[in-house]
Amino acid sequence: MKILLTADPELPVPPKLYGGIERIVDLLVTGLQSRGHQVGLVANPDSTSPANQFFPWQGRRSQHNLDSVKNATVLWSAVQRFQPDVVHSFSRILYLLPLLGSALPKIMSYQRNPSQRTTSWGTKLAKGSLTFTGCSDYICRLGRNAGGVWHPIHNCVEIEKYTFQPTVANDAPLVFLSRIERIKGAHTAIAVARKTGHRLLIAGNYSTSGEAGRYWQEEIVPHLGRDGIEYVGTVNDAQKNDLLGQAAAMIVPIEWEEPFGIVFAEALACGTPVISCPRGALPEIICDGVDGYLVNSIDEAVTAVHQLTNIDRHKCRQRAEQYFSADAIVDKYENLYTTLR
Repeated sequence: MKILLTADPELPVPPKLYGGIERIVDLLVTGLQSRGHQVGLVANPDSTSPANQFFPWQGRRSQHNLDSVKNATVLWSAVQRFQPDVVHSFSRILYLLPLLGSALPKIMSYQRNPSQRTTSWGTKLAKGSLTFTGCSDYICRLGRNAGGVWHPIHNCVEIEKYTFQPTVANDAPLVFLSRIERIKGAHTAIAVARKTGHRLLIAGNYSTSGEAGRYWQEEIVPHLGRDGIEYVGTVNDAQKNDLLGQAAAMIVPIEWEEPFGIVFAEALACGTPVISCPRGALPEIICDGVDGYLVNSIDEAVTAVHQLTNIDRHKCRQRAEQYFSADAIVDKYENLYTTLR
């Protein structure tokens, strides 16, 4: 089968640093090729993913009208040259516009809340040739309100890059790993750590301006260097593996509807239980009481920390392998491609 994949134009595939969806597209390229498929890729010109054929975007900005016109033309041209059996877009639905009227099977994958307006007109113009996927059933439920056929296919992690740690030290810290902004709940993680007497290592990007900058300065910085609360900076893949592996739990008590959150699957891959909240896709990622706890308050989170010894870290790893490995996700996409031919 010939599959043409697209990624947003801003970051290369795979990304040099951050860029979760670009990593997934790269895993799809290599995973599908290992199964005998030919894979084309339309992406940022600096991409190094080993696709059979590569087509660089001309426009670098997803939200720029002129760049969108350029990229729609690039994608149309790539289809003429590569002659795929299916086009799978992880970029903008607008780039598919010249192709929507054709019978060529097309998949539009969403990693964030879908636009009701664009998914609705996309469905109407495609006349049955466009299928949608969401990175969680939560995203698919939102998308179905605008019509179309939706399939939940979770994001994946490269399991081999994460070292399973069956045990941790008795004084193992809690870890917060995410963007440091209010919706991710770093302030709540601090409160829980102080109430339980656990050390807390905070890792991730923070802003120095605007509301996010004030949050960092007023609600995070005053606690650093006190009561075992420490900021360790941003982390690369190797540092992330070490940080999560040594943790008693990763605690990211979100205050928004999380579309998926790859870091939760990364923690499970290390055997590390997760403490978060039952919002967005979290109930799809974490089995409450089995590989972590979903809590609704600081007091519930404190109780969860005290109950971490009840969690079998082997089951955390098993869940990551069964549901969030590259093989598991490539299986689902490959099956979807087959049904659309």
